[in-house]
Amino acid sequence: MPAITPEIVAEHGLSPAEYERVLAIMGREPNITELGIFSVMWSEHCSYKSSKKWLKTLPTTAPWVICGPGENAGVVDIGDGQAAIFKMESHNHPSFIEPYQGAATGVGGILRDVFTMGARPVANLNALRFGAPEHAKTRHLVAGVVAGIGGYGNCVGVPTVGGEVEFHPSYNGNILVNAMTIGIADTDNIFYSEASGVGNPVVYVGSKTGRDGIHGATMASAEFSEDSEEKRPTVQVGDPFTEKLLIEACLELMATDAIVAIQDMGAAGLTSSSFEMASKGGLGVEIDLDAVPVRETGMTPYEIMLSESQERMLMVLEPGKEHIAKAVFDKWELDFSIIGRLTDTGRMVLTMGGATVADLPIDPLAQAAPEYDRPWTPGEKLPEVAAADVPERPWGEALLTLIGGPQGSSRRWVWEQYDHMVMGDTVGRPGGDAALVRIHGTKKGLAATSDVTPRYVAADAHQGGRQAVAEAWRNLTAVGATPLAITDNMNFGNPERPAIMGQFVEAIKGMGEACIALDFPVVSGNVSLYNETNGEAILPTPTIGAIGLMPDVEQSVGIGFAAPDQALVLIGAEGSWLGQSWYLAQVAGRAEGAPPPVDLAAERRNGDFVRGLIRAGQVSACHDVSDGGLLVAVAEMAMASGIGADVSVAGPHLHAALFGEDQARYVVATADAEAVLAAAAKAGVAARRLGATGGDALAVNGADEISVAALKKAHESWFPAYMA
Repeated sequence: MPAITPEIVAEHGLSPAEYERVLAIMGREPNITELGIFSVMWSEHCSYKSSKKWLKTLPTTAPWVICGPGENAGVVDIGDGQAAIFKMESHNHPSFIEPYQGAATGVGGILRDVFTMGARPVANLNALRFGAPEHAKTRHLVAGVVAGIGGYGNCVGVPTVGGEVEFHPSYNGNILVNAMTIGIADTDNIFYSEASGVGNPVVYVGSKTGRDGIHGATMASAEFSEDSEEKRPTVQVGDPFTEKLLIEACLELMATDAIVAIQDMGAAGLTSSSFEMASKGGLGVEIDLDAVPVRETGMTPYEIMLSESQERMLMVLEPGKEHIAKAVFDKWELDFSIIGRLTDTGRMVLTMGGATVADLPIDPLAQAAPEYDRPWTPGEKLPEVAAADVPERPWGEALLTLIGGPQGSSRRWVWEQYDHMVMGDTVGRPGGDAALVRIHGTKKGLAATSDVTPRYVAADAHQGGRQAVAEAWRNLTAVGATPLAITDNMNFGNPERPAIMGQFVEAIKGMGEACIALDFPVVSGNVSLYNETNGEAILPTPTIGAIGLMPDVEQSVGIGFAAPDQALVLIGAEGSWLGQSWYLAQVAGRAEGAPPPVDLAAERRNGDFVRGLIRAGQVSACHDVSDGGLLVAVAEMAMASGIGADVSVAGPHLHAALFGEDQARYVVATADAEAVLAAAAKAGVAARRLGATGGDALAVNGADEISVAALKKAHESWFPAYMA
């Protein structure tokens, strides 16, 4: 066995101090397999060593939360004996190196996190961030990632119903691929990963283990450099058809009483799944590596334990019920192998060829993982941008720039490659504020969205964190749903730099404040750090995935105008804030200033009021006001319906009124404006008559019309032309 040199330790991502801790726990020098196990278990990706101090501060409980962070996914009660199970995870580094497989296996992994808890997956979402459109690699990465998501999701038969696509130069060398899955389970049949029962069999099911994905977790915990292309072997290869069989086999076995505990083999594969199950149960485990199904000859213990081959699960079964499980997996033509048993030793003992190849204490390794309180510095407070200092361009010209460019153009080219109607329960197509999926066989629906505005977080991480949560809450509200809970995907640069760690800390603080104010707990999540290339960090991107409950999907509204001759009402304040806005960046060519402040009391008050209007049938369309401000929101409503509108705005600065990105605002269409305005006054909600729908053009203050057809042409043409 080769001696463990400082170079080998460094290659495994462990610092000298961390290696000293390894020696203290082991009482001897580890062998290479044991070192590999420490390496992945203590990687940033698996241990959350830089982030858990702050993640613990987030609110995670509510009367409807069945299971918060710490399991494979979060679980919330949706009534009638049913639960929604959901989570979002990143597959950033793999998707940059090998876009198709990186994105595909990101979808596969998040599906497994959900169905391992007993849920049938019913919807996928994704939040994608790419570099500047003109960058040499961007088009190739967009094509590969979108094809990978579509290829996997479409084949496995779960609809992809929503998400985001954004371009910014900070992602040139490090794209973000955040994948989210939602599933439905019965509340009395949810499965957890805590192992129990000394002597119980430990069983491996699914695909065979290969050499793909070895050190994937370690790679996901390091910065990129010029030679990152060479990391292709650390990217897993996915097979959605096997995953479909695995879903059906697992759900079939879950209908019996054979399973004690179950865990998917995600990051760090067999190592993390076995360690986590045994550690949660306070037990030990013995594994015979000769019993692990492999697809390549001569695989070493190190390779078997660290492989991240896809479509694999680990189970603890009730003794005497192995034959029941084997029959199910034989039926679905999947591997089934009893590879070990639980012990009372508190140790992981691995054997191969009759010899012990690794012997590690489980709890010290799992619980003594480093936890860092990294130094952090708050960001400087940027000044407000005065509207008078921003040049005013004709509104029509500015609007076409915003909706017809890389950021504001239609994402139809993307979502048309995803099957969003499979399973037959998707209500409406992508493109609105939130996706809505009917809970099969009922009137109820789950609304889902993904939101964050990275430029706001970069300018003021505290306000940006508040805004990301508030916008997700607003998007669910805008279709009529009651927001339930969020999953977060914290994408940041190198936490060893105090400025980056400061972004993380401030974003978490802002998110926590918004979650408390909006009764919107965090039930699951993922942290992706070291998103840098050659020392250049991405924009801080705390992506918020969120779900809400719609008691009756027939009551929901979309963003498209339902009819001409309806009144438009603005709920919330007048527009004034141009700092960090689309208008400032794309029309005036300046990215500067403080982002819009987030008044959480106003968010709550205005949102609860709008949801009440929708449930009462008083509005026929609703859209939240976000990127691009009021006029972009109205233009999107017009384009979604083909019906025009005339809006009236006043004030000293027309561009701020039309394009300011002030928060807590909605545009609603109604047949009875007087009733809406009277109700708003009674509720203490700012509201005014904005205009009316009708005709085939958009006008401001009765003048300077742009036809809806011209808007749609500008909006729909950028993406296909770019990808062509």
